[in-house]
Amino acid sequence: MATEFSNSVEYGLHLSKRIYYGKGSTPAALARQMSRVSEDYLPRAPMVYAVIPEPTIVDNPDIPSYQPYVHGRCVPPALIPLHMNGVSMEINCCFDTAFICVNGTWRVHCVMAGRSCECLIAVPMGEQGSLLGVEVDVTGTSHRTELVSMEDAEAIEKLTKSEDGKFLKGRRIYTLKIPKVEGGCTLSVRINWSQRIPYLDDLFCLSVPFSFPAYLVPPGKKIKNSQKILLHINSGVSSEVVCKHTSHPMKILRREVGNLSFSNDAEVSAWSNMDFDLSYSISPNDLFGGVLLQSPSLHDFDQREMFCLYIFPGQNHNRQVFRKEVVFIIDISGSMKDGPLESTKRAVLASLSQLNPEDAFNIIGFNGDTKLFSLTMEQATKEAITRATDWINANLVANGGTNILLPVEQAIKMLAETGNSIPLIFLITDGSVDNEREICNLVKASLKSGNKISPRLCTFGIGTFCNHYFLQMLSEIGRGIYDAAYDVDLIDTRFQTLFTKASSLFLANITVDAFKHLDSFELFPTQIPDLACGSPLIISGRYNGCFPESFKVSGTSADMSNSTIHLQAQRAKELLLDRVLARRQIDIMTSHAWLLESKDLQDKIAKLSKQSGFSSEYTRLILVLAKEGKKAPSIISQKMRKRFDLTKSKKVEWKGQKIILLGNQGVGFGNLTATAENLQPGKEIKATQATDLLVKAATNCFGRLIDRFCCLCFIKSCMYMNDRCVVAFTQLTAALACCEIFNCCFELCECDCF
Repeated sequence: MATEFSNSVEYGLHLSKRIYYGKGSTPAALARQMSRVSEDYLPRAPMVYAVIPEPTIVDNPDIPSYQPYVHGRCVPPALIPLHMNGVSMEINCCFDTAFICVNGTWRVHCVMAGRSCECLIAVPMGEQGSLLGVEVDVTGTSHRTELVSMEDAEAIEKLTKSEDGKFLKGRRIYTLKIPKVEGGCTLSVRINWSQRIPYLDDLFCLSVPFSFPAYLVPPGKKIKNSQKILLHINSGVSSEVVCKHTSHPMKILRREVGNLSFSNDAEVSAWSNMDFDLSYSISPNDLFGGVLLQSPSLHDFDQREMFCLYIFPGQNHNRQVFRKEVVFIIDISGSMKDGPLESTKRAVLASLSQLNPEDAFNIIGFNGDTKLFSLTMEQATKEAITRATDWINANLVANGGTNILLPVEQAIKMLAETGNSIPLIFLITDGSVDNEREICNLVKASLKSGNKISPRLCTFGIGTFCNHYFLQMLSEIGRGIYDAAYDVDLIDTRFQTLFTKASSLFLANITVDAFKHLDSFELFPTQIPDLACGSPLIISGRYNGCFPESFKVSGTSADMSNSTIHLQAQRAKELLLDRVLARRQIDIMTSHAWLLESKDLQDKIAKLSKQSGFSSEYTRLILVLAKEGKKAPSIISQKMRKRFDLTKSKKVEWKGQKIILLGNQGVGFGNLTATAENLQPGKEIKATQATDLLVKAATNCFGRLIDRFCCLCFIKSCMYMNDRCVVAFTQLTAALACCEIFNCCFELCECDCF
């Protein structure tokens, strides 16, 4: 998907060379960009593209010029990046979540006047990004996205899945299309999304995609454009915020305890060519924490009080951490072949090198069966790690099916008799199995043993074929940590981050005595995780009753003694706690809804999703279009749904308005078929699509050939060819076509039989 997108942009940039900008204007910046590799054509900031299915429509809408006649169509359509006239970005950092709003204006400079095209909006997002909304104003029309429940989308389930609204590059870039935008029009686009702020080396580190390519500036344009950045930091705690680094020069607007505001307002001749990076600290040198309390709004469907408990480990790196007994469970099914398995091996070997000699480890490779490095736990000496490295390279070969239950049972038995240590299980898989609920129930029963510290089960999902909600549920049951890499190139770094966090625990079996004083409460997650060095502990929930002003948090320290932390409760000020916690709570509730198969819980998630704006597995995103003078509806009510005829078309009209169903932003609940067929992450090709892909490849090749070499004069010259020459030319063309077909067969089938 990402490669096709890059190729379409590259071809679009070639087509844009046809555009005449006036005397003395040469697109030098565009020529420099054409030398970049195709991977660089993926957007690194919010961008808008003209979707060009026919090369004949490419022209300057202001200065029409002679264009050679072009035959054929672009399959897939070419993408020409639109020129950007202005951009502003507002970032609100609230606790551990950043809410970003980007306003920009783009002009359709590459489509002749009187013709129209679709415009594709691409939104790259950072860590755990969630698209919250898109609003577009074009001359005469307005567009906006809206979340609706699955019941509202049931009427179009029988239709083919809309291609509008999908992810590129794993789940990093979301794209959607605005239909029928005329050449020369200006699009005013407002994009809202959220992303998690990672906590690294005692700092909150935010990176927002904000790097624009040089070809967004019209060639020869000398006037300066407006670029604005507004930044607000609300830590939510009564502690000073210290800004350590910003990638762009910022001016301080306001400084208060727990709050900072900055701005960057400048007239620029070239847009920002780097991401907006920010790092800041809020914690003192020592461990500290507290509870934020907030009452629900009048429009909240859940009228219980909200709380968020946080504990920051501080900057004391000399704390004693638990001794570790680690078992790595590695998926070696056929789908892990090549890239996924090799990246996993590197990540596991790097993790082994972080173990201390007093730690113990073992490795289990699994497909339909299991392979054990050792029948017992091995001390993490240099000799044992060397043997493990040789064993991994020799025995972990991708083939066969997927059976997760067997290795999990073996790992739990291995760690049943642990001493003064914390047992850790790391499950790494890219597949989904049909007995996942059975595995969850088995783990829940197995971890009720009498051990002082039961095994912690950490899970790591690769790609989109595995059931990420199963893995999240499994880690919650096992008081472990869940993470995922939707792209193969992220496996190594993300797993090492997960391992570093899980292996630096210094407080386990945490309890909060304040909960005993409440009438009732709901906790997210239901099991309180352990506290690790370099990583804050954050839990949230709803409650009825009176939360005590001061309370104690207790747990088991690394020396197996009891430890107590005294915390205070305070009211959250200028912090929308419900929005900050919404993404986390939706994910946790969805894993429970999957396990329990609860319709009531699904409905609750849908309500929370529509209320907060965060997508879920039980809501769908739609694009609502309204003509001039008519306002796009904010919700799709039952009464309105009856007035929509959702059974005839993907685009449905109602009083001049249209609705387009967009692709689901959820990750789904795994793909059993893809796992059974050992399809690799990101390489799924349906059988019914193979023929279409072959036709598109051949059409695209021939279309580009015609685009470059064919004109009306060439066609007329063919009329003067004699019959023998025509026959010879036809035979030559047929032979070349056969060679191209065989080449396509090699790429599609990936076999050596030809």
